[in-house]
Amino acid sequence: MKDKFLKILLNPKYIFGVYLIIAVVTAISKFSRGYQAINNYMIFKNVFFNTIDEKNLYLQYPERYFDMNHYGVFFSLLIAPFALMPDWLGISLWNIANTVVFLYAIHKLPFSDSKKALFALLCLQEYITAAISLQFNIALVGLLMLSATYIYEKKEVKSVTAIVIGIFVKLYGIVGLSQFFFIKNKMKFILAGIVVAVLCLVIPMAYSSPHFVIQSYSDWSHSLISKNNDNQVLGNMQDISLMGFVRRILGNASISNLTFLAFGVPLFVIPYIRVKQYKNYAFQLMILASTLLFLVLFSSGSESPTYIIAVAGVMIWYTLQKEKTPLILALLIFVIILTCFSPSDLFPKFIKKNYIIKYSLKAVPCIIVWFRVIYELLTKDFEKDYTLN
Repeated sequence: MKDKFLKILLNPKYIFGVYLIIAVVTAISKFSRGYQAINNYMIFKNVFFNTIDEKNLYLQYPERYFDMNHYGVFFSLLIAPFALMPDWLGISLWNIANTVVFLYAIHKLPFSDSKKALFALLCLQEYITAAISLQFNIALVGLLMLSATYIYEKKEVKSVTAIVIGIFVKLYGIVGLSQFFFIKNKMKFILAGIVVAVLCLVIPMAYSSPHFVIQSYSDWSHSLISKNNDNQVLGNMQDISLMGFVRRILGNASISNLTFLAFGVPLFVIPYIRVKQYKNYAFQLMILASTLLFLVLFSSGSESPTYIIAVAGVMIWYTLQKEKTPLILALLIFVIILTCFSPSDLFPKFIKKNYIIKYSLKAVPCIIVWFRVIYELLTKDFEKDYTLN
């Protein structure tokens, strides 16, 4: 009985099926609670309709939704098929589509089936947090993972396509370029990237206008700058990051992002000096883990649903470990308890409000893991000390 249970638990088909069921259940559950509960989707949906009507994408439209859109005009193309459906169906298929990208990215990782299943299982709680919010972050982390695996497979066009789509939707996709030094045919990658970028720029012009699209990118830049300033507030639901943690512990919201990036970026970049490790896929994947963690920990826009990106980075780091030492296991458990389950009912509301949210404690386990990842990138032999099978 125990062996049969483990066989089911460690079979990717079953855990992937659970993901797809959750995608539908969370979407329908949110829809049944009324339009206020699906506000994120209403923002996404109206990116398409506002693009067709050539209305500023970055203003508030309280008659349709509250809050504001912060995605690029190219996102209108991705959301269009879902926006044209009845909302209950559009929401369900939107969640499924994001989930499929993420699951396919896990499938493409060079791990055994049992490790892929465990990877998905350990990400499940964080996935639920993102799926409940109907977030694109689920697909974004999938695109970033795919961009890395495609580079190793020498599929430069597919890799750069994943990166460019991420950039044109949310800018975050630019971190996919962290794998650039591992590309064999860099010229093919660059030329394909230019072509894909031009397509992403031009296609929305076909159902709006060139002037509107160009103006939208200008509006987008102003919107992101304003959002960054708004996020740097003590105790809000944003800035759940290394930066937010330090700001809130010190009680000083005025500390600039540049102060953190001044030490964070050099620390992120320094492992690239180990050129002899480039040939090892495990090294490339550990760079990917560092990238996914860095993206979340050094962004003032990080919120709880964003952590599907960071937690995927943690699971790549954990899965690569040849020896699961007590320290490695302790860090994993710390991430699962405080990062993954802190938004859940496992923690009393008093604790969540007065400690976890107030001090951005959800970020702390991932901060520690990121420093551990950097240490391993600088000191380990990735041919001997890590395993892909």
